[in-house]
Amino acid sequence: MTKPFNPAIRDFLDGRIWLRMHTPFPCEEINALIGDGHLQTIKGIESKPSFFNQKRKFCNRCENDDPTRFTTFNCAKCEGPCTYCRHCLKMGRVSSCTELIVWNGEKPEYPTNHTIAWRGTLTPHQQKASDELTASQEKRASHLIYAVCGSGKTEILFPPIHKLLTEGKRVCIAAPRVDVIHELEPRLSAAFPETKIEALYGGAQPTMEASQLVLATTHQLYRFRHAFDAVFVDEADAFPYKADITLQRAVKKAVKPGFPVHYVTATPSDKLLSGIQRTGYVSIINRRYHGHPLPVPKFVPLWNYEKQIRKGKLPRKLIDWTEQRLAKKEPFLIFFHHIGLMEEAEPLFQLIDPRIRSVHASHPDRKEHVQALRNKELPGLLTTTILERGITIPNVQVAVVGAEQQIFDKGALIQIGGRVGRSADYPTGDFILFHNGITYAMDDAKAEIDKLNKGGVRT
Repeated sequence: MTKPFNPAIRDFLDGRIWLRMHTPFPCEEINALIGDGHLQTIKGIESKPSFFNQKRKFCNRCENDDPTRFTTFNCAKCEGPCTYCRHCLKMGRVSSCTELIVWNGEKPEYPTNHTIAWRGTLTPHQQKASDELTASQEKRASHLIYAVCGSGKTEILFPPIHKLLTEGKRVCIAAPRVDVIHELEPRLSAAFPETKIEALYGGAQPTMEASQLVLATTHQLYRFRHAFDAVFVDEADAFPYKADITLQRAVKKAVKPGFPVHYVTATPSDKLLSGIQRTGYVSIINRRYHGHPLPVPKFVPLWNYEKQIRKGKLPRKLIDWTEQRLAKKEPFLIFFHHIGLMEEAEPLFQLIDPRIRSVHASHPDRKEHVQALRNKELPGLLTTTILERGITIPNVQVAVVGAEQQIFDKGALIQIGGRVGRSADYPTGDFILFHNGITYAMDDAKAEIDKLNKGGVRT
């Protein structure tokens, strides 16, 4: 006969891979569940065979195997040389003498009674893509939704997610950027009001409930293993996910064996596109849901803009563009390639309007400033590429200062332009690339936008 246990422990740990000493439950209860076989322990760092009889370190949480990301030290706990993983150190140290735990007992049963409160209607193109995604899920095959910015990609996911939920399945929507999770959480909560939804990102406190729909940054998936019946990766081409093999492994580790990972993006990499075409399916939407074309960038020279800003003066063209937005009461985003330059420019913009603010990845008030722009409490924001995606503000106008800089590659420029004209009430707007010389990336971004507007896509 199975001994009774605290179901909250099961609900929290099912599908997770967690540090034994850092659980939010008493050690006595955890130890008893290990003894009863409900919990399995796993070594934090293992040594795996490599070439020439060498041993290669492997982190069982983040699956890092890069030897440069491990450090060996004299450990007081195990009284000997001990190795820890620096790659996932911010989530609590995993070392050779660390024990990770995974739930090995009976699984929680998820409810099957879920409703969609969203009252919108999918366009024929959206409906076709949604049906194709559902069919791929039933075949347990990966699927890519390759759809332009503003095509309503999130709404396309509603029917297949609802079907999974009504089957008692557990679903994850992952994204590389926390801003995307902040944008998705209220929309998914409104769409599925009867579903237990949890949003996980740096600084968020996990709930003790068995959440059936999990929204998470891809970094948070280091802490999951074989948890979900489907994972949808939104903005699958975004940094750091596209450049970090351990994040890609984390996504595949989080889904149950044999179950699919699906991808959603407006700018898939050639690698992602070709990979899915070989092993899965692709749905393509080259038109926004309201039928209007994508904004085409205008190239405007802004010679020696860095020197002028560093001397305490904004270029006249930039002042004029900002004043026009203020006069028309149009919210705006101005993108910079470098935090330092942006912060030097901020007080110069505040001479035009003292309410203008700047944000970047580590800015303590980033979320509040973005919400203030959305609430029309701020007229505009200066920003880095952190806001190139995952943000929707009606009637927003966009400018890039230094569009020739390397950080603004073709995909980034297309995504930045995708902030403009997303609303059916404001389907057009300014997309200005202020530059100190036109680059191939600028030309390529404009060419691809023109091609998409004519009905073509990259294949």
